[in-house]
Amino acid sequence: MKLISYSVNAQQRYGVLLAGGVADLSRRFPQFSSLKDFLEQLPQLTPDVVATLTPDYHLDEITYLPPIPNPQKILCVGMNYQAKRLEFNETDPDPTLFIRFADSQCGHLADIIKPAASQEFDYEGELAIIIGKRGRNISPTEALAWVAGYSCYMDGSARDWQHAWFTAGKNWPSTGAFGPWLVTREEIPDPNSLTLTTRLNGREMQCDNTANMIHQVPELIAYISTFCQLTPGDVILTGSPGGVGKKRTPPVFLQPGDHLEVEIERIGCLQNRVVAEMVDNICLTANNS
Repeated sequence: MKLISYSVNAQQRYGVLLAGGVADLSRRFPQFSSLKDFLEQLPQLTPDVVATLTPDYHLDEITYLPPIPNPQKILCVGMNYQAKRLEFNETDPDPTLFIRFADSQCGHLADIIKPAASQEFDYEGELAIIIGKRGRNISPTEALAWVAGYSCYMDGSARDWQHAWFTAGKNWPSTGAFGPWLVTREEIPDPNSLTLTTRLNGREMQCDNTANMIHQVPELIAYISTFCQLTPGDVILTGSPGGVGKKRTPPVFLQPGDHLEVEIERIGCLQNRVVAEMVDNICLTANNS
């Protein structure tokens, strides 16, 4: 099942993707204002219930939002693929964790904004985990039961802002693209067996399998839940494979007009265009900031 958050006439809604469009769940479950709030009720949405639904909107009538527009937490894992570790000469075996803010996100087909103050804006395709229920001290053997579903993520990085203040490199407005939708857990029994591909202007830049994560999905959930309570709608970004622009020869950084795709097997393909930062209707670039 694919669940999406979207807007129609500037009104935020959530629904389930059907063959002919989107069935509006926010109309059918008005007591829940967002997909995040609905996640704990997900067992109500049985295949029999979904089979009775008909589309309320065609896809060309909606604006995609991040599957969870308002997560309480976005926890990001760094250096979680061996190829990426080799690129950055990383030797510490422990997970690297940092945070991304909810208002730094954008949805499928939305514009990713290249920060004016960065000359090293980089792409990173990642698998996103969306948590479905509250939990602490979760066992790795039970961790997947806390997952509502999975999605694609483009975790844009201002590399030249990551040296002294790592979080600053990850939290510029509309630098983290999330979507197109949430694929529910039962559709993906093993999240560590998925091919992940990132393309820039049609050129393959990253291609790896989530089987090659250093710390796999159940371990990440267990580790994070030891120090913070996971809640419905929390998002865990599981790290990016090798092939990032920073470590290419010559380096390849994102520029206005670029087209990005992050495709993950059994989930879908997140697509976005890169645009320059605008301030008071003035287009800013790294040279005039």
